[in-house]
Amino acid sequence: MVFCFILITQTLNKKTVFALIIAIALPLSGYWIMKYYSQTAVNMPPHYFYDSIVIKERRGKSYNDTLWHKVKNVTFTNQLGKKVSLDDLHGKILVVDFFFSHCPSICPGMAQSMKKLQQSFQQNPDIVQFISISVDPEHDGVSQLRQFADRFNVNHDSWWFLTGNKADIYDFALQEMKASIADSEVDTAFIHTENFFLLDTNRVIRGWYNGFDTLAQARLASDIPTIMLEKDKTSPSIFREFIPYLPVIFIGIGLTILLVSLLNKKKSKYNVDSYF
Repeated sequence: MVFCFILITQTLNKKTVFALIIAIALPLSGYWIMKYYSQTAVNMPPHYFYDSIVIKERRGKSYNDTLWHKVKNVTFTNQLGKKVSLDDLHGKILVVDFFFSHCPSICPGMAQSMKKLQQSFQQNPDIVQFISISVDPEHDGVSQLRQFADRFNVNHDSWWFLTGNKADIYDFALQEMKASIADSEVDTAFIHTENFFLLDTNRVIRGWYNGFDTLAQARLASDIPTIMLEKDKTSPSIFREFIPYLPVIFIGIGLTILLVSLLNKKKSKYNVDSYF
């Protein structure tokens, strides 16, 4: 291909050769620059807690693929007395914390921090769902949850306060949300943690953030829309398959333009000779 390219360019004048080089070099350089800088343009929140690593094959090559821990679906009752589940929130990012309504210490402050987050996304309520789960369901019935929610004037649609069976709640907190790993000082007999947990749209844990740390809260507020930009690898775009071949495609386009120009030039010369 290179030999043919050199042979063809010898039949052209310098202006045409220069224009051809520009036509090929510009898109190629743009592609490589975009590829280089896009690798670090956005720092995605990491994944946490993998379940297993499996071996997959693609184009005849084997590679390791990590199966990240996906939080299972649970069904609890919210502050409006409605049965709700995580499956109801398909396509939403989740911010989860654990509290109890008669808490005299950290819970009101956690709720204030969550309220600020909810206000940040009040124009886009379909992006994220806020969930506060009571770790004292014996004392937190629907009416108590409603009173606590109304203290902070929350949007009941995008912020759930949940109660249910205590064993189910603690199993969810410890086995699914890994609360005792995220916070090594948490009391597994009575979960009382300052952390907010961030789950992506696939319910994979992407981080935990101290509810009283302003820097951590700012990072959480920025990580939520950042995750929304993340492509779903389970349904990749068909155009992704063409990315490795873009340089070849650009060169092919350039050579095609060159050949068309040569043919038109010969045709014009032939028409002139025929006229005379």
